[in-house]
Amino acid sequence: GCVTCLDYDEHYILTFPNGYGRQVNALPGIFIFNALSILTVPWIELGGECSINCSKTGYNASIVFHTKPFYGGKKHRITAEIFSPNDKKPFCSIEGEWNGVMYAKYTTGENAVFIDTKKMPTIKKKVRKLEDQEEYESRCLWKDVTYNLKIRDIDAATAAKH
Repeated sequence: GCVTCLDYDEHYILTFPNGYGRQVNALPGIFIFNALSILTVPWIELGGECSINCSKTGYNASIVFHTKPFYGGKKHRITAEIFSPNDKKPFCSIEGEWNGVMYAKYTTGENAVFIDTKKMPTIKKKVRKLEDQEEYESRCLWKDVTYNLKIRDIDAATAAKH
């Protein structure tokens, strides 16, 4: 992906983690993975390594989304290291939950909350009107699928997807 910060004239190239749909039915001491597990609450899990690079500044980050181990462990864990241009050692390490609070540890010894995603404001997307979009722009291309999902017509949504 590409992200441009217009206020700073910076352009970032980033990779994304894998996404997994998880669902487990747990009985005391026994984990069952079968048709009965559809009765449990599913969750989305991110896993894998990602990177963020800015060619203008040379700053970069390595990020790891940790999947929950089969026994114990926590969901939604993330660790990251942020590097100054041309440095091999990170000046900042981050850990926490990607959908919660992340904490930063700097080489200066300072520890701080890096970000609390639960306190972030929601910002509405700015998207051009359908009639102003090109044929293969996302909203135009997927409009029939989106419409049919909204009216809960899964068969029509599947057909539109093809």
